[in-house]
Amino acid sequence: LEARDPLDLYGAALAHLALARQRRAGETLVRAYNPSLEEDGWECPHTVVEVVIEDMPFLIDSVRMAVNRHRLKILRIIHPILCLRRDPQGRLVEVLGRNGPAEVTDEGAPRREAVMHFEILRQTDRRRLDELESQLRLVLGDVRLAVGDWQPMRAALAGLIEQLERQPPPLDAAEVAETLAFLRWLGDDHFTFLGYRIHELSGAEGEETLGIVPGTGLGILQEQEDTEESRAFASLPPALRAHARRPELLVLTKANARATVHRDANLDYVGVKRFDAGGRVRGEHRFLGLYGSRAYSCLPREIPVLRRKVARVIERADLDPASHSAKALLHILETYPRDELFQIDE
Repeated sequence: LEARDPLDLYGAALAHLALARQRRAGETLVRAYNPSLEEDGWECPHTVVEVVIEDMPFLIDSVRMAVNRHRLKILRIIHPILCLRRDPQGRLVEVLGRNGPAEVTDEGAPRREAVMHFEILRQTDRRRLDELESQLRLVLGDVRLAVGDWQPMRAALAGLIEQLERQPPPLDAAEVAETLAFLRWLGDDHFTFLGYRIHELSGAEGEETLGIVPGTGLGILQEQEDTEESRAFASLPPALRAHARRPELLVLTKANARATVHRDANLDYVGVKRFDAGGRVRGEHRFLGLYGSRAYSCLPREIPVLRRKVARVIERADLDPASHSAKALLHILETYPRDELFQIDE
């Protein structure tokens, strides 16, 4: 910043203040523009993106990811967290700087807000900047949904574990026990929960439909429209839809959609099937999110489900445990791409 004209830095701060003057609770303020002396009173050689939103996790990563997906290069990020006091209408009353309470619920009390200033390679196409603004609002909306429902999603996992312990499905006891161990491992800070929902399976074999149980959606899987059926499931051919009836408790795979929150990767999909008293599949509990960094640093033999898979592969190989080949096989399994190891069969 030392090379910048102080008047331009002053202009940037004043422009951001103008954007922040009015923001109601739950509102996301976004502006992408090319400041000029004539229109804005300050100038910048780059396109500027300004954001004002309540402070929460994943903001910088998620905005950076959205900008990168538009193939725009970020040159500078300035992102102080400021303590701001607003009136009931959302009008800015006082700026208290960086010091303030971490969480406030009283009306009119100061709140921590993220004031984010991004500079990207100059873009002169207004339509492209409008698209970027819209995308950032959607992405930050997803961040708000995921963060806001973080504890309810963890509670849904805990409730599911309790339910499986109390009323285990009529499946192999070892499979149920390993699934329970995996779900507990998941909840031990190995998974970033972004969405959860319960689905109901109905219809004859080959004609199955996967309905959404109303009111169960959390995070990015909150029901945003009047949809009673999963469109993605309905578009599958009958042979693939039939997989939903398989009497297996745990399904680990990747979703087709890429994450808009935290990390640029396909969403990790954890499905736990629901069974009726007769042992028939009647739906699933679906968790969407991303495995955390700790999940990738653990050895496979420390991770439920993977440890059993690895042990079975080693057993089938029937190598002398002390041999070079056995040690080489173990090394291959421990260094195998973790995402594939979660999904691949023996």
